[in-house]
Amino acid sequence: MQRSDGDSNTALPDALPNPLLQTFYFGFSVVNDIFGSNIRPSQSKRFPRSRLQRWRDTLLSSIVFPVGLFVVCTFWGIYLVDRELVYPQKLDKFIPSWLNHVMHTTILPLLLGEMCLVYHHFPSRSRGLKILMSFALSYLIWILWVAYYADIWVYPILKIMAPHERVIFIAILMALFVSIYLVGEGLNKFLWGKERRSYQLMLQKSRS
Repeated sequence: MQRSDGDSNTALPDALPNPLLQTFYFGFSVVNDIFGSNIRPSQSKRFPRSRLQRWRDTLLSSIVFPVGLFVVCTFWGIYLVDRELVYPQKLDKFIPSWLNHVMHTTILPLLLGEMCLVYHHFPSRSRGLKILMSFALSYLIWILWVAYYADIWVYPILKIMAPHERVIFIAILMALFVSIYLVGEGLNKFLWGKERRSYQLMLQKSRS
């Protein structure tokens, strides 16, 4: 993530919203582990989820996982095409490669591990997408506000585009956000659906 001071050749590191978001989430997860609950699918009918767990689950499913995967996909995708558009080579003098990977790579295995090891109850698809789109649009408005009032494009790739190209590019990114949300939803069902179905079958047998 970069910021340009009006010249894409003088890009500087951005405020790192994704690492801050991920740090907040995992910190909040620790708080939930201590004061909240970690109800699995097989326990959901007997024990209600705490408010902290409900917030944690919604935060991961609707914002943290989609944004984390989005950053990894878009950063490295553009980097492989032309790194100067997202991470100019001159930054290598100031930012070591390991820190670049901390910001743009390591979050992927962390999120996949979180999805595999900890059950998260996803909200309805419409609610989850509304939350995600609200977050994405808020961030987009901030990017455009900075560009308009300070003549600074947070991401150099946007600076070199014509207005109609930006519209198309942003529309593609929004579609990618939706696709990633559906991937997370599907992954959650794949990982935890069997336990949920087994428990529901057990309940049906106990009632018959």
